[in-house]
Amino acid sequence: MINENLYQNYFDALLAGRRSECKDFVNDLLDAKIDIKVLYSDLFQRSLYSVGELWENNRITVANEHLATSITESLLNLTYPFIFATERTGRKAVISCSANEFHQVGGKMVADVFELNGWDGHFLGPNSPTEDMAQFIQNVQPDVVGLSLAILPNIDHLKRSIEVVRADFPKIDLLVGGQAFRWGGIDTIRRYAGTEYISSLNALEKMLKGM
Repeated sequence: MINENLYQNYFDALLAGRRSECKDFVNDLLDAKIDIKVLYSDLFQRSLYSVGELWENNRITVANEHLATSITESLLNLTYPFIFATERTGRKAVISCSANEFHQVGGKMVADVFELNGWDGHFLGPNSPTEDMAQFIQNVQPDVVGLSLAILPNIDHLKRSIEVVRADFPKIDLLVGGQAFRWGGIDTIRRYAGTEYISSLNALEKMLKGM
């Protein structure tokens, strides 16, 4: 658990665009041997969800939101020496944002959680064409495919991706999640057989521990 005062100081620095100050916060936490999953869920995910809510309510501009996202993405790199030191399991996951989805940090964090648990997390990035994603899945033959959605109006693109994965790879476990589902759409996803909604990084971690 991250101290609330520390979180608020970090969040204020993030909103103000003070990249160096945010980096110092994260380095201090890493030096204190914080659990990486806690860092991701209680600092990175929580702060970006709050930034998204501020933007949705017109309390910050798109520029503010993009800057906070960019800073957070750069901070993820600080964790990689710890993440990639994890013993490998031989399992593979392909994580992708759906077509027309340009918010990639959530998907990137999901891939990192897989890596933290010893998987090879192949992250395809934002706005991945469905056909290209399907070809990559065919080439890699992963154990799990994860699809990320940050903006709810893009759900039709996500549905198309789900339909392709379920048709072409019916035996692969398919996970779906992202900030978009804070505003709806969960029932739509649950109509697809073999497709599981993952509500948070903590829920993903719990699922992986049980696999």
